[in-house]
Formats: sequence, C-alpha cells, structure tokens
Amino acid sequence: MLWRSVVGKLWFTIILLVSFVLTVLMVMLLQFFERFHVNEAESQLLNHANMIATIYEEYDDRVTARMTITEYANAFEKKVVIIEDRANYWSTGEADLVNLPLEVFVEHPMLAQVFQGERAVVTEDDFSEFYRGDSDTGMMIVGIPLHLDDGNDAVFLYQPLATIEETSAETKRIVYFSAGIAIVLTTVFAFFLSSRITSPLRKMRQVALEVAQGKFNTKVPILTHDEIGQLAIAFNRMRRELNRNVTELNQEKEQLSRILSSMADGVITLDKRGKVMVTNPPAERFIQAWHYEQGLVPSEKNELPQAIHQLYQQVVALESEQMTELDVQGRSWAILMTPLYDNSYVRGAVAVIRDMTEERRHDKLRKDFIANVSHELRTPISMLQGYSEAIIDDIAGTDQEKKELAKIIYDESLRMGRLVNELLDLARMEAGHIDLNYEEIEVKTFCERITRKFQGLAKEQQLTLDFIYRGDEGKRIQVDPDRLEQVLTNLLSNAIRHTDPGGTVQLACHVMENGMKIDVTDTGTGIPEEDLPYVFERFYKADKARTRGRSGTGLGLAIVKNIVDAHSGEISVHSKQQEGTTFTAFFPNARTIL
Repeated sequence: MLWRSVVGKLWFTIILLVSFVLTVLMVMLLQFFERFHVNEAESQLLNHANMIATIYEEYDDRVTARMTITEYANAFEKKVVIIEDRANYWSTGEADLVNLPLEVFVEHPMLAQVFQGERAVVTEDDFSEFYRGDSDTGMMIVGIPLHLDDGNDAVFLYQPLATIEETSAETKRIVYFSAGIAIVLTTVFAFFLSSRITSPLRKMRQVALEVAQGKFNTKVPILTHDEIGQLAIAFNRMRRELNRNVTELNQEKEQLSRILSSMADGVITLDKRGKVMVTNPPAERFIQAWHYEQGLVPSEKNELPQAIHQLYQQVVALESEQMTELDVQGRSWAILMTPLYDNSYVRGAVAVIRDMTEERRHDKLRKDFIANVSHELRTPISMLQGYSEAIIDDIAGTDQEKKELAKIIYDESLRMGRLVNELLDLARMEAGHIDLNYEEIEVKTFCERITRKFQGLAKEQQLTLDFIYRGDEGKRIQVDPDRLEQVLTNLLSNAIRHTDPGGTVQLACHVMENGMKIDVTDTGTGIPEEDLPYVFERFYKADKARTRGRSGTGLGLAIVKNIVDAHSGEISVHSKQQEGTTFTAFFPNARTIL
C-alpha cells in the first residue's frame, strides 16, 4: 500500500533523486581525493628526493652522507636508492620495504630517463617483470638526477602504493559514512515532508468518501494557506455546492414523483431501447390490465403492448409525437407519445396514457339522450298530428268521437309537458342549481300522507300498498318536503307500474340516530342484473321495447338520485327478476332534530 500512496511515491522520488546526486558527487569526490592523495604522495616524495639529493651532493664524505640519508629515510619510512655511473648501487636497508634490483632503475623506460637529463621522474608500477620476490610489488618511485662530477648519477626514492591506498580507503570510508548519514537523514526528512504534505490529502480522501455516501456536513480542516490549503477551500466550496445541487435534485425528484403519482393520466418513460424506465400508478394499472388480458405474469413489467412498441418505433423514426388508441379489458385508452432528446439525438420517449372510457361513455350518453328525447317526443307529436288531422278532416262524425280525439290530444300534450318539465328539472339539478327549502316535518305523518295518496292507484291496479314505520313516535326531521315527496312519488309510481295485479308494494320509514332510511319494496317483475348499474341514468329503461303500457319517460330515477345527492344522502337498488325490487334512500343525521 505504501508504494501505491502519494507518500510512498513522493518519498521514493526524493530518495531516488538524492541518491543519484550523492552517487555522482561521491564518485567525483573519490576520484578527486584519490588523485589528491597520489599527487600529495608524489609531491612529498619529490621534496624528500630533493632533500636527499642535496644532502648527498653537499657532503664531501660519502659515508657520512649515506648515514644521514639512512636516518632521514628511516624517519619517513622511505626507501632510498643511490646509483652512481649507472652501475654502483646503494640503498637504505632498515626500512621495511622490498629491495628493488639495479635493473629496475636502469632498464625501466621511465626511470632510465633520469640518467639522461636534468628533470625528475615520477612513476607508478608493480615492477613484476623486474622483481618477483614479493607479491606486493606496487610502488611509487621518484627519481632525481645527482649533479656529481662524473654524471650518470641519480637518487631514487620509493614507497609502496599500499600506503596511499590505505589513506584513500580511509577517505572512502569517510565519504561512504557521510553518504549513508545523508541518505538516512534524507529518508527521514522525505518521509516527514511527504506525510506532512499528504496528510490534508488523506483527510480530503476521507471526506470525499463520506460525501460519496451522502454525508455532506463533513468539512475539510484548513491547516495551511498554500496550494493544499487552497485545495481544501475549493473542496469545501465544492461540497457545499454539491450538497445544494443534490438537495435541489432530490426536491425536484420528489416534486416530479408527487406530480406523477397525483396525475390522473398514466405516464411511461422509455429508454433508447424501448424499455420501461419510469411509470406512475395509472400507467401501472394499465400495464397490469394488459398483462391480465394477455395471460402474462405481473413480474414481466417491462413487457408492453405491441401497439405501444410500434408507436415508439414511429416516434424514433419520424422524431415527432404520435398518437394511438387501445382497448384493454373493455376500457378505451388514448396514448400520446413524444420523443425525448439528448442534444440532437433521440434518447427515448415519454408516453401519456389517458383513460377515455368515461369520455366515450358520455359521448354515447349524449347520443342516446338525443335519440331518447327524439323518440319520446316523436310518438306524442305523431299522435297529436294524426288526431288533429282527423278532427280537421271531419273523420270523427259524432261529437262523442271528437271529444275522445280531443281527450287523447289533451293527454299527449300533458305527457309532453311533463316530459319537458322533467327535462328542465333534471338539467337544473345536474348543473348544480337545485334549491332546497328545508322545513321540519314529522316523518310518520308525512309518509302516511304519501301512502294514502297512492292507495287509489294501488286499488286500481289490484295491488296492496303497505306502510311500515320504525322509530320513535313524533320524530321530526328537517328536509325539503316537496323534493322528498317527489322522491317517494317517483319510487312508488315505478313500483306500482311494474308490479302485476295481486302483488304488494311496501313503503318503510326507519328513523335512526345517524339519519333516516326509506325503503320502497315491490314484488313486481324486477330489474335484470345487467341493467342494475344503469337504472339511475337519464332515459335508461330496462324495457327495451319501450312499450307504453309500463314505461315512463326514463327520467324519474335520475331526478330521484339528484335530489338524494343534494341532501348529501345515498340511494341504492337491489332486485331479482320475477321476485321484486327494493330502492333504499338514506338521508344523513345532519338534518335530524329530536
């Protein structure tokens, strides 16, 4: 891990750079000191050689000169060789040095030049070809010509190279030791510097990981004001901006999610491959309905109708919005799909799915309303026209026949007026313009009066009309009595009209703590099960043949429902064919007075 970190890389770079510099410097220093020691040894040997040559030349007594030279050589641990006439050889013997033979000085190319000139000669060699008695024959020899009377005289002074090498080795040890100390100090310094520099970076890394986990409250401490400090300031600013942007994105996402969830229309977002990305509850209900119709398992949520896939291909190909309609499970859906762009490329599409069932049903009801009104008005108008022409053409010969025709015309005109009035009342009710005049009524007395009102009609139809009251005597309630009478009148007249002779019609009033319930029950022909959901629609008749014997205008129950709804009540119907029908109307307790 150290080599992968910034500390390791920076530390290694500093150590490598310092090591390279120290290596180059050490090599140059070693070469310098080695050359320095050699030059110093040569200079000392030359000085000693000149001193010995001066001594030898100044003394008249050769024996005394040689003794002095011997003491001088032993004092400095040097070996002195004096050669006269290139044949007479003398050397100091007490120094612990090898004795080079005469041939070394006379036959050596460099040393032999001393006998030929006035200059001194310095050379280094192992002299192995001249002397084989000792393995360590590396020597530094200095030769100085002697200025005696006969010439060809010289003095040679030499010492082993090992002495110089020992001095050089000591110098190398000092240089190596210094380099080692420098490396150690550099290592410690580099590690300290790297750690000091990367410590804020490690903290930034930790904060960055916390920010990646969604913890935007963590702050990077600013310890310095250099580039790293400026980086920490920029990081904290970036963290604040990122926190603000993420918060805004979450708010927009939540807002979009709420909008999609509250939309009545379904929304489906598709990616560039046509796969579902986002849906809302209405769209999910549409997909589930299609899955059920196709027999697919609900987990296959990405599976869409083929019509939507074809619509998506058209949107991608034409790069414009497309629309289609689809029927699923008896409901009609309108699908509008619009392309989504990434710059200039289509990256997907969004489809808005609207349930058009109610609109289609309302269109159908509107058309049926026009057809029903036309049908209801056509028959009395035709009768009015026909019987009027009969009177005008004097087809009726007697006054009795004319009265009968006029009576028919009068009845049909009343029927037309009743139909028009009911249409006007229903239109006002559905437009919200119904006015309720609340009055206090005694429930039992009111219902008994309505029952007595229909006793005569019941007897004519050979029916039994009963009244049942449940509740406290004298219970009063606040309602619109005219509207309540209209409700009971419609329900009782329908029950009597659709009950065969010998049957029974019952009006039951039950006053409870939370309101009043009215039940109108008959033992008539009943209503088919498939017609029950539509009995409160305008002009809806279970008698499809529209025989005039039992059919009314088809508006009574629609008016009843609107009146009950205006009282904030509820109305329902239960029926079985050939067994009877029960209409139940409930008025809430808000209008009840004890």
